[in-house]
Amino acid sequence: MTEEDRRKMKPKETKGVLGVDIQNIEMLNIGVVGHIDHGKTTLLHRLTGKFTDTHSEELKRGITIKLGYADVILEKNGKKRYISFVDAPGHEMLMATMLSGAAIIDAAILVIAANEGVKPQTKEHLMALQTKNIKKIIIIQNKIDLITKEQAEQNYKEIKEFVRGTIAEDAPIIPVSAQQNVNINKVKDILMDLEIPERNLNENSVFLIARSFDINKPGTSVSELHGGVLGGILKQGKLKIGDKIEIKPGISKKKANQIVYNTIKTKITSIYRGKYKINEATPGGSLAFETELDTTLTKADSLSGCIASLEKTLPEISDKIQIKFSLFDTVFGTEKHQKVEPLKLNEGVLLNINTSITVGQVTKLKDNQADLFLKIPIVPIKGENIGIARNIEGHWRLIGYGEII
Repeated sequence: MTEEDRRKMKPKETKGVLGVDIQNIEMLNIGVVGHIDHGKTTLLHRLTGKFTDTHSEELKRGITIKLGYADVILEKNGKKRYISFVDAPGHEMLMATMLSGAAIIDAAILVIAANEGVKPQTKEHLMALQTKNIKKIIIIQNKIDLITKEQAEQNYKEIKEFVRGTIAEDAPIIPVSAQQNVNINKVKDILMDLEIPERNLNENSVFLIARSFDINKPGTSVSELHGGVLGGILKQGKLKIGDKIEIKPGISKKKANQIVYNTIKTKITSIYRGKYKINEATPGGSLAFETELDTTLTKADSLSGCIASLEKTLPEISDKIQIKFSLFDTVFGTEKHQKVEPLKLNEGVLLNINTSITVGQVTKLKDNQADLFLKIPIVPIKGENIGIARNIEGHWRLIGYGEII
């Protein structure tokens, strides 16, 4: 849910959309990924009726810079499902943001423009989905209105060859023209047929913060001011209105020439799934928590990358982690073929852990395990997936993945 959504919306009951109970409806988080200008945002507009690019700079440049969000309730054969979409940026400079989006989804739509075919970022995005263990993938062969039947068939063969031997080898490929509204219903049907992953309700809550912001308009009276808002997904557990939560790593301060992080504590005052107010949050679907936080702490995504949970349930933050890793054979995202070199002692690599991004310096290497010192500390949760990127010719390129051990 964006700032603009919250400003415009009037609170609605949890029942009222197609007669659905928003509190208890089936939910899926779907990521939409692919090369820049291949039609991701237009496809989402056809699926939801909303453009996810709400920031002025994105509208001006015509590309997605931040993660975009949109949602819709779909129906098929009497069954209804709430779908939250995450629109990830396709530009090569924004791979870290794309990885953050991949951390909060259940399945993905990979968009490939039929008139352009598989591009370097298409390959890199598919590998990014692999690093986050996203196995349910739908491939959209978009812009078929711009090519001939023979060209569409040739592009289909190219896509099949591209995904051979990958996690998307058996993924359905749907020919679509998002611009002309062709085959959009086929996409909706497949979204309705996807299996809902098992949700873990009994473990300690883990809320991954992807956005944080201030929803108050300038000039709002003190009596009508809202607290800071946290947007993201609940990975496990439950959170309800009135719960006291802690946010880690929290806010950074300089102390004795060193940067230290302080945990933030607050209370949840309201919960929204899209534009609909709910009393208790469970895993699945994007969520927004309004809190008692001063909005100076939440504006401009200042808390994105943090984790929230009930007080005294999260591990302590750490600037050191140990990981087990695997490297790809080649570098993805570049036009030329380039081999991935082994990790080196003292090398700095970009790490994406859930929605957080940090730089880690390799301090120890043994076989496929590494110890790293982190520039920005994280909340280390054993088994969490990590995307590993290396600075190659001025760009962070995805070179492998791993998990915290």
